[in-house]
Amino acid sequence: MKRVTGIGGIFFKADDPDKLRSWYRVHVGIESEKEGGAIFKWRKADEPTSERCTVWSPFPADTDYFAPSAKPFMINLQVENLDEILTQLKAEGVDVDPKVESYDYGKFGWIMDPEGNRIELWEPKV
Repeated sequence: MKRVTGIGGIFFKADDPDKLRSWYRVHVGIESEKEGGAIFKWRKADEPTSERCTVWSPFPADTDYFAPSAKPFMINLQVENLDEILTQLKAEGVDVDPKVESYDYGKFGWIMDPEGNRIELWEPKV
């Protein structure tokens, strides 16, 4: 079973997310959406009609969205068949968050790696 199909996002804590977004806009050219992150659109090489995206977003330093990880970042990985992957990872002894959330843009699940990094798994809507 193919597990990861791409990087869905890079999320990190910042002392002043608005100021940091402004710095990146001015000096690097990353334009953030009103939700606070930048969206980089791309297409799968083997499915050129399938549009995907990678999100870049600073979060407030006091966010608990990365919990239980104490790390200042979280990586989102795109997957296919989220439920199957989470079942397989749990069978392999991976720390799998029992919570799964669904939105109009896809389903999300979370795991922890051996070093305490929270990894978000995202199955985009097709």
